[in-house]
Amino acid sequence: MGGTEETVSTYAPKMAGTVNWGTATVVGVFAGMLYGGSKEAAASVSKDAEVMLKLGSTPDKREQHRLMRDAMEKRFIRVTRGSIVGGVRLGMFTAEFYGLQNLLAEKLGVHGIFNVVGAGSATAATFGLIMPGSLRWRARNVLLGLFMGAAFCFPLGWIHLKLVEKANEGSSGERGEAKSGVGATIERLEGNLKKKI
Repeated sequence: MGGTEETVSTYAPKMAGTVNWGTATVVGVFAGMLYGGSKEAAASVSKDAEVMLKLGSTPDKREQHRLMRDAMEKRFIRVTRGSIVGGVRLGMFTAEFYGLQNLLAEKLGVHGIFNVVGAGSATAATFGLIMPGSLRWRARNVLLGLFMGAAFCFPLGWIHLKLVEKANEGSSGERGEAKSGVGATIERLEGNLKKKI
């Protein structure tokens, strides 16, 4: 009864090279919002030229103000819709890709090139399936996604794996050296707290 109880953690430490799924998804959402909004803003330039032509042919000031207000409202709605759609699309893509990659790394017990290839192929196939079109067209997109995902992700996975290896080599050599700055201060504070306890 008076003994200490051990708590067993079911959370496994993160493997080297795996990406934080949540952070990648948030970055993907914001990047997609920027891309989608800027794409729609660039596309609406031609529509602005049409409004300017209408303004030149309308002598009434009230009509000119109404045309300008309508054009600005439509442009705002277009850019906002493009931002939302772009953010959702790229956010879903990054969430699925990194989620599958981390799941494969956890289940297989190793983070390798084929995790990236498998996640890329599955993600591209899924997005090929949800694209609009007939069942035959979607099946074609799934097959194309499988092969294109593997073709793009194999070299990217290899590069990623080599970069992780380089980073791990550099960090293991630096651990024996003396630290300065914030890291040294934190270590001194931890040392002082351990001495007092």
